[in-house]
Amino acid sequence: MGSIRVATLVLIVIAAAFPASALAQDATTEPSIVSADAHLELLFDGAVFAEGPAVAPDGSVYFSDITNTVLTDGQAGHIWRYDPGTGETRVFRSPSGMANGIAFDCQGHMIVAEGADFGGRSVTHTDMSTGKSVILAGLYEGRTFNSPNDLVIDSEGRIYFTDPRYSGHEPVEQPVQGVYRIDPDGTVALIIRDAGKPNGIGLSPDQRTLYVASLDNGTLDFTRGGMLAYPGRMALLAYDLAPDGSAEFREVVVDFSGGVGPDGITVDADGNLYLTRPFQPFGVHVYSPQGELLATIPTPEQPANVTFGRGPSAMTLYITATTGLYRIEVERSGIQLSCE
Repeated sequence: MGSIRVATLVLIVIAAAFPASALAQDATTEPSIVSADAHLELLFDGAVFAEGPAVAPDGSVYFSDITNTVLTDGQAGHIWRYDPGTGETRVFRSPSGMANGIAFDCQGHMIVAEGADFGGRSVTHTDMSTGKSVILAGLYEGRTFNSPNDLVIDSEGRIYFTDPRYSGHEPVEQPVQGVYRIDPDGTVALIIRDAGKPNGIGLSPDQRTLYVASLDNGTLDFTRGGMLAYPGRMALLAYDLAPDGSAEFREVVVDFSGGVGPDGITVDADGNLYLTRPFQPFGVHVYSPQGELLATIPTPEQPANVTFGRGPSAMTLYITATTGLYRIEVERSGIQLSCE
């Protein structure tokens, strides 16, 4: 298989190269989260920068590949599909509109946050039975979004997505890097303005808390240089989510000031938070809702995002990390979207 390549597409730090022998990494600490004999399994290692894993109703895993046009000679992003039954990974869509976060709604439709750098800068909906896509949100108050990054869907069918800017030549038109909500009727609302530079996003099991990862690297385009970066807020934030979908800041769950904040977020059925953090040593860090570190799952590459499987694979954790898609069996189940 050769060595795992060094990725140049990073937010804060540069990933180190790891040999192919470093495919099984032991999880550490709390055994009720991850058993002592659990091992990380590499499923695919052909991405440029893997992001946004999501498990479809049929159990297949879709994930984004953020190629970055400056660093990859104009490649315009891919979405890959991993088939757990065959072990094969194939391109589902290319170009992808610079897809980042992916989720599936109650109808099995694929919802994608498309970023900047010649991407769609929108949130799209794809009917998986026909392959046809529509734009759910492309503008707010007549201005294009910065770079939709990650998203989560509640039981009412409302989509919450973050809109930071990490790279891309396009002008930044929105006055804030915020969090938005798309209602089933198509209404788009800016619900969070004070999250710093919002990245990953997640919901508590009771859907009363919206978690937002603030990862402010201090620049709007880390690939082009010419600007001295002054990093800002690095934290996991919790917002009270009202029944109408509005959000109000409640607390800083974990303060990463002086270090690097979290990237992707997923939540288990008990409310524990699984965070990817782009810093060394690399890994997924599991926190209680009160901010207590419960477990760490080391990864050989810089992790970007994480999600749980569905149905019989609900205790499988899928992780995207630089060039690879990984999985590990854990002791908790992920939240399943209620579609009653």
